[in-house]
Amino acid sequence: MEFDQPFLQLPWRFDANALSSEVASLPDAFWLEHPSGLPGNSAVPLVSVNGEMNHAFDGSMKATKALTSSPYLNQVVSSFGEVVARSRLMRLEPGAKVAEHVDFNYHWVSRVRIHVPIITDPDVVFYCGDEAVHMKAGESWLFDSWRRHRVVNSSKVRRVHLVIDLAGSSRFWQIVRRADTTPPITVLPGAGEQHLLRTEQFPVAPVMAPGEMLAIVEQVLQDCEANPENDVDTMLAYRHLLLDLVHDWREVWGLYGFTEPAFPQFRKLLERTASQLLPNPRVLVTASNKVGINPIINQRILSAALRPRRVAEFSPGYNPTA
Repeated sequence: MEFDQPFLQLPWRFDANALSSEVASLPDAFWLEHPSGLPGNSAVPLVSVNGEMNHAFDGSMKATKALTSSPYLNQVVSSFGEVVARSRLMRLEPGAKVAEHVDFNYHWVSRVRIHVPIITDPDVVFYCGDEAVHMKAGESWLFDSWRRHRVVNSSKVRRVHLVIDLAGSSRFWQIVRRADTTPPITVLPGAGEQHLLRTEQFPVAPVMAPGEMLAIVEQVLQDCEANPENDVDTMLAYRHLLLDLVHDWREVWGLYGFTEPAFPQFRKLLERTASQLLPNPRVLVTASNKVGINPIINQRILSAALRPRRVAEFSPGYNPTA
């Protein structure tokens, strides 16, 4: 991705009071516990797999009832003019926090997250890398989720942010590049250009393309090779291990693509690689964010490279809206 700084304020501005009013009208039952069980964290799915009340990534994305029944929220999510991935309202109770972490699963290989604060307080602080900001209500922000980040709500209010995940077209990234000099883009309820909500229909492929796998492998290898504390021999062994996976993956891909006979062979390659990972998950550590290499390999490659149940979506005549 082109984004390589802790925070960036985007030019879009929204009516926080109008958003807050729609949030207040949502039924309590729409608020789901955080999928990791983080205390004081809850969310309302707005764009989700099949438009259902879930936190899943892997499937056709559709607007939920919470979004379709909230005209201005729908307008805000649509206003970026982008294809939208999983998006939610995220609530943080007074005194609660989001513990420091790094987003390294496959979803984040090509996506970023936009934050639009709706209900907040100056004592709500977002930390990312070596920087900290308070995002004011109605603003829009990007942050680098590959860096270590955390959020602390030291206030007495329930903080609510709208979070929108997307990969972004060239239009979006051109605005990001000019964000510091672009005049505010104000989106008021019912006013201005109205965009049709477009949601991801093909978030993952049945089989990861060899070129994509190589790009992911090289990124994690280079990040670990940049850490002088990593053992050189172990680093070389992991480079050979992962490139062997890519080479053999490409061979099977060249013979079968993602047809049925290929799946057992692809699965064997993933199992072979998993079996050769050293027991210590932090046997090698990235230079950029100090994450162990094994969890990254597991999340970005081994768990994401083979999804046979997605074959139907990539077949001729498939209609995701049917």
